[in-house]
Amino acid sequence: MKKIILSAFTAMLAFTFIPNLSNAATASIKTELPADSAAIKLSLESRLTEIGSMDKSTLSHKEKSTLRKETREIERTLNRDYGGVYISVGALILIIILLIILF
Repeated sequence: MKKIILSAFTAMLAFTFIPNLSNAATASIKTELPADSAAIKLSLESRLTEIGSMDKSTLSHKEKSTLRKETREIERTLNRDYGGVYISVGALILIIILLIILF
């Protein structure tokens, strides 16, 4: 009786994952940014270089503060939308432990 139940469970489990595997083979991975997104990123980066090349010695305190806030906001936007991969502390510890165990 146990073998029948185990076999039935294994068959159900196998049939559950078949549609996922066939769907994964047909899915395409998008690696490039859309044209609009690339244009926005380019404009934000050019604004950052423009702010960096400005002569800030003639600006008032309030204007400098506004530029700093704008720079921070642009950098946050670039990091959030176009940034790299973030790894949590728990995942980092797990990766280190696995590397120690495997090597």
